Formats: sequence, structure tokens, C-alpha cells
Amino acid sequence: MFTGIVEELGEVVGVEELTDASRLTVRGPLVTSDAGHGDSIAVNGVCLTVVANEDGAFTADVMAETLRRSSLGALVPGSPVNLERAVRVSDRLGGHVVQGHVDGTGALLSVTPDEHWTVVRVSLPDGLGRYVVAKGSITVDGVSLTVSAIADAWFEISLIPTTLGLTTLGSKGPGDPVNLEVDIIAKHLEKLLQAGIRTTDEGTA
Repeated sequence: MFTGIVEELGEVVGVEELTDASRLTVRGPLVTSDAGHGDSIAVNGVCLTVVANEDGAFTADVMAETLRRSSLGALVPGSPVNLERAVRVSDRLGGHVVQGHVDGTGALLSVTPDEHWTVVRVSLPDGLGRYVVAKGSITVDGVSLTVSAIADAWFEISLIPTTLGLTTLGSKGPGDPVNLEVDIIAKHLEKLLQAGIRTTDEGTA
């Protein structure tokens, strides 16, 4: 589990294309400082498993399903990436509960700078809008953010200079893809409510 508080802006240093997967090597001296084989590190919001760790860089295998659901397939050597280690039970939950399981990708529609923040509008893939609410949480490329506005096909987030400077969001522009993970609590509630409705219907049949 993660919190969506990016620890480090890393860099992809290697991409190996496999038959039905890719192998990424990412430089991140902070997140690799105590990483071991089998540990989890989120890369742009995608939970990956460390299979090797050497000289401040770690290697992880990315399955075809993950490549299909996320933007990791577009990474090349030199690409910046947001990095976060899995949260410890004793850590502060600075963002929100993030699984590192991407629900889909959106695209930046507009980037509008203001005096003290920047408003970013992101497209919403079909089927995800029902889990996103104004003032609710959403993870964008691994960053825990608050939804400032929402419509049927898009949502907006307001980014302060610190977030822009310490994450990949500061270098993205219209058309760029981003990984999205909606609030897992909303999905659980939906399933529970659906189960309750079915139980009620069966009881009155």
C-alpha cells in the first residue's frame, strides 16, 4: 500500500522488451537505499516488485496487463518517473490509501497557470467517473490529489508549486497520458450496495 506522497523524482535508465512484458531499470537513490528483493515501489502510481537493486537503481518486471492498463509502456531511457516506497504501518498517512493498481489512463486536456497554483484538467476514461467526486481523492501518476472540479468526461486538480517541482506533473502538457487510480473505498461501497440490492430483491421475490 502507498499514500500518494511522492518521495523522489527518479529516471528510467533501461527498458528491455520481453515477449509479453518489459523489464524496467529505474534510478532512485532514495527509494533504493533500503530496498530489497521482493519489495514494492510505485512507479508513476504503478506498484512494481523489485527484482534487482544495485548502485542506486532497481529493476522490475512489468506484465503485459500492466502495460495495457497504464502508461508505463511509453517510458524510455531518460523518462522521469514518480517514485514511492510502500508505506510502513507506523508511517503517517499523508495522502490517502493508494494500492498502486491503476484503473486506467487519462490525458491532460489543459494546463492553466494561476498566481499561486496551476489548474490541470484531465480526461476521465469511461466507467471511472462514478468513483470521482469534488473534494474527493484521486491518484494521478502516483500523486495523491484532491479533485477541485468534475464533469462527465473530465476532472480538474489544482497543483501548488511544490507538487509541480517535485513530481512529473510539472513537466507534462496537454495530450500527455497519466495513470489514474480512483479511491478504492468508493469501489468497495459500490459493490456492497449492489450486493445489498440483490439480497433485497431476492428476499422479496
